[in-house]
Amino acid sequence: MDKEVLDKAICIYGIDKQLDMAIEEMSELMKEICKKKRGKDNRVEIIEEIADVYIMLEQLKIICNITQKELDDITEIKIKRLNERLENINDGF
Repeated sequence: MDKEVLDKAICIYGIDKQLDMAIEEMSELMKEICKKKRGKDNRVEIIEEIADVYIMLEQLKIICNITQKELDDITEIKIKRLNERLENINDGF
């Protein structure tokens, strides 16, 4: 991802506007997910909204000064926790 472009967007639009945009993009993805649940074939729209959210998440990392290592470490912990839950579910069957 082009950090220079993301930094420029934050600088030009401002932190508050980009935080609002992150919320808006996540909302648009939620809307497309709801349509999918109702049976709509909206794969392309979901891809587009995921891309928008991904871009905004990268900007959030910049705004909140979050390193990729920090994110990776927490993600690994959460995936391990999910795996433990899944294993516990399987043990019950």
